[in-house]
Amino acid sequence: MTPDRHTAGQLALSPELREAIRNIARTGHLLVAMDFDGTMAPIVAHADDARPLPRAAAAFAGLAVLPRTTTALISGRALASLRAVASPPVDSLLIGSHGAEAWLGPGSAGLTLDEDQEALLAEVRAILAEIVAEAPGTMLEDKPAGVVLHTRQAADDVAEDAVAAARSLLQDRKGVFLKNGKRVLETSVVNASKGEGVTFLRQVTGATAVLFAGDDTTDEDAFARLEPGDVGVKVGLDFTQAQYRVEAPVHVAELLETLLQERSVAVAEEDPAAASG
Repeated sequence: MTPDRHTAGQLALSPELREAIRNIARTGHLLVAMDFDGTMAPIVAHADDARPLPRAAAAFAGLAVLPRTTTALISGRALASLRAVASPPVDSLLIGSHGAEAWLGPGSAGLTLDEDQEALLAEVRAILAEIVAEAPGTMLEDKPAGVVLHTRQAADDVAEDAVAAARSLLQDRKGVFLKNGKRVLETSVVNASKGEGVTFLRQVTGATAVLFAGDDTTDEDAFARLEPGDVGVKVGLDFTQAQYRVEAPVHVAELLETLLQERSVAVAEEDPAAASG
């Protein structure tokens, strides 16, 4: 956990974080895995309006083409939504719906629910739709394996009541999995997490070290799966298991630019021909 002595004014890249970036940049195969909303992109009122900061997107794209370097986005968004707003580099891997969906390149199998899961998902949506009808400012977002209750546009008391009602009706229902996020309640009929996403990507890429950054409570699952030699970066002031912390997405852009510079140097030192071509 990041020490409490850190304040908002100190939450750009600390000397300790810069040193960690220099060290991880020299690993054999680097996996750069990033949350999207609130990390590469500022939080916005309407999810469809989210876009990555240009500096962050440019540095991420630069990392994606380096030798022995894999970039990935790990998001609570469905894959279709993530592609639409993030416009990820063609070689980047994607984990969506908190780990329930994965794209590893052309030919990747999509998520398929069985009949029982389809029926359960329809029941969950009907329950949440009744709550939304009585809670002004709330809305639903459909995902391949779940439904999200959004409360960002609702008054605080309305949001709290809506989430409480949804939890009371769904938390004991077999086969339904709930996750709290920032002004959202995620429901799913597939039990998955960003932590499982990080572990899966580490395995399929053969990464020798992972850098992961995220801002939400759901990103704590990923921080918990990091291993010695990895780097976890929390974006924002909330409690975290991550070793390092920055204040806002603009600092994530700085982090990615610093990592791109350090990784480019490390790759060039090891294999000048690969780095240049």
